Amino acid sequence: MTRQPQTHRLPDRAEVVQGDFERPGTWRAVLDGVQSVYLFPFAYAATDHGFVDEALKAGVTRFVVHSAAAAGFTPGTGGDGALGRHLTDEWVAHRGLEVLVEASGAEWTHVRPGLLAANALRWADRIRTERVVREPYASAGYPVVHEADVADVAVAALLTDDHVGAAYTVTGPVKVSQAEQVTAIGAAIGVQVRLEELDPAEARTQWLRDGFDEETADWMIALLADAVDGTGALPPTDTYLRVTGRPPRTFAQWANDHATDFRPEATR
Repeated sequence: MTRQPQTHRLPDRAEVVQGDFERPGTWRAVLDGVQSVYLFPFAYAATDHGFVDEALKAGVTRFVVHSAAAAGFTPGTGGDGALGRHLTDEWVAHRGLEVLVEASGAEWTHVRPGLLAANALRWADRIRTERVVREPYASAGYPVVHEADVADVAVAALLTDDHVGAAYTVTGPVKVSQAEQVTAIGAAIGVQVRLEELDPAEARTQWLRDGFDEETADWMIALLADAVDGTGALPPTDTYLRVTGRPPRTFAQWANDHATDFRPEATR
């Protein structure tokens, strides 16, 4: 299902239909003949605006919920500051959708990605133009996960019966610091990329200038500060290995897969 079928980049074997989680009028045609749904958190709230009910009426018997690691956290994780408020919002939204699906009577699996390696794409413009990344807490990092690993777990949950009733937190194999991420991106594109470490106040000013709101800037700083020593609330999991039998992809693999995103236009 996609809002713009004419721009899709899916394999020829995929049947592409036009639809939108936010346009109920498109749902009936999209759900015709469908038994399993990969349910993306299209609404950042504890409701799905009726999509789950419509899917059940159409004959859907299984939901694989694209959730978030925060759905598995204990409420109150992160304290009472900006990070705690953010994680609470995440928990309410994602766990709310999980609970709704669990109450539907259908089969379900929850796929809860940790922090995505793709968050590094926010550095792409500066790497392309300046060969520099400016961030606080160079040694901070999490076991960021390749989006393809999340997809592999989701496919296993959709196509086999082995994961019904499971809630899987999916991470990368090890903590990767911001400095290590920058080095890996440089290696992937064949140039040296420099990390300029900012103090938190400088970083906050830059992020506000880049368009982030104050609350987001505050929890981003707190998130990094929480993972200078260790990985804070999100240690690595062995979920991908248990589900697929293969080791998870590394950040270096992710950087190689996305090298063109970081190269100047002339070399892409």
